Formats: sequence, C-alpha cells, structure tokens
Amino acid sequence: MIKNIIVVASGKGGVGKSTVALNLAITLARFKNFKVGLLDADVYGPSVPKMIGVSEKPQLSKTKKMLPYQKFSIFAMSIGNMIPENEAIIWRGPMASGAIKQMLNDVEWGDLDFLIIDLPPGTGDIQLSLCQSLKINGAVIVSTPQEVSLLDVRKAINMFKKVNVPILGIIQNMSYLEINETKKYLFGKNGALEESKKQNLKFLGEIPIYSEISNAGDSGIPLTSKNNSCINNVFENISDQLIEVLDKNKTQDVKISN
Repeated sequence: MIKNIIVVASGKGGVGKSTVALNLAITLARFKNFKVGLLDADVYGPSVPKMIGVSEKPQLSKTKKMLPYQKFSIFAMSIGNMIPENEAIIWRGPMASGAIKQMLNDVEWGDLDFLIIDLPPGTGDIQLSLCQSLKINGAVIVSTPQEVSLLDVRKAINMFKKVNVPILGIIQNMSYLEINETKKYLFGKNGALEESKKQNLKFLGEIPIYSEISNAGDSGIPLTSKNNSCINNVFENISDQLIEVLDKNKTQDVKISN
C-alpha cells in the first residue's frame, strides 16, 4: 500500500525539478524515517538514473514485476533504465502515459509512506492521465524566481486546480548565490515567494545556488545522501513544511467527511 502520492511539477523545464524531487525523497527517507519511492515520470528527458548512478535494467521479481532500485535509502524507477542512454523516445501522448501507468502497476513498490513522482514539464497527457487515474495527495510546485518561469508555473497551478489535485506549496529553487556572505540574486528576488502569497499557497522553502548540487547530480551521488552536506538543513526544513501541510489537509478531509 502507498499511503501518500506526491507529484513534483513546475510546468517549466530547467528549474531543477528532478533535483528537488530526488533530494526531497532521500530527505524523507534518511532524516524523517519514512519508506519512500521515487518514480521518474519525465519520459522524454529522464535524469534520475544519472543522478543516482544506476544504468542497468531493472530485475524481475518472482511475480514477474519489476523490482525498483534500492539506493540512498529510497526505492527508485525510471523509463531511462529501459532504453539506451542516447536514444530519443519518440512517443505520442497516449503511449507515454501508458508507459508511466505500467511503471506504476508493474513495479513491486511494496508498502510505502510516500511515492514521489517527478513529472515532466508542461501540462499535457502524462500529467492529466496521472491526475485522473491516481489518488494524488498533493502537488509540490518548483520554480526559479524569474517571471519567465512563473508564467508556466501559473499554468501548472491552474491545471492541478481543474483536476482537483491539492497544491501543497511552492519551492523556490536557485534563489540566490552567496559570495563573501553577500547574496546575489541572479534570477530575480523572491518571485516564487511573492507568487505563493498571491495564489494563497504555502511557501515550502527556498534553495540557494550551490555548485555542489550540480556536481552531485553529474556524479550520481545526491547531496542529501551525505551526512554533512551543505543542503541537508534546507531539505529537512522543506520536508517539515510538506509534512505539516499534508497533515493539515488530512485533518480537513476528516472534518468534511463527518
């Protein structure tokens, strides 16, 4: 049984959504003691295999289901492990949606407290198919501060509202670069924070620009898998905020049902 399904989305590519999804999953597992799975649903640009250093194809269980990879305290699965590394996936929407559903149904996830789903950019077939076929507990929106990102974030927010998926909050990635104790706002200042206020959504936290984050993604060793990482406190705080809003939503659901 999977207790909570959380989708991580942005509407925009290149904002660090996969990095956030991966490190959030590891943080919930390592520092909050939850059992966590991560599904890389970005069919056209799967990056999780590279980021966790796994290249081999998944093995099958006795029941002929795929076994998720167990690494860095989480269970992970990606379409990227089933195709050659440099081969493009040229699928129409229904085929891509079907592949994601297969990875949900034909993977032996077991009992999980959280399944984190890293969605592709946009608001297309994959997003709509998952939202309409799964009981999703909520969406986490990732954005950089600049208006160009927020244009697409607003579209993603409206999509989730239309399909009745609760939005748990917004994370602002690449917030600033700190040099000699001075913050440099390379992509604008607090754009996602201000947007969360306008949309009356919870601001889950901000992530600074650290060169270590990109290096970790390339090396296949996520920063949150290390005990003394510079990013651990940031993701622990985001996890605390996420758990708090989830608990609040569940309490409200109980009140409504009564």
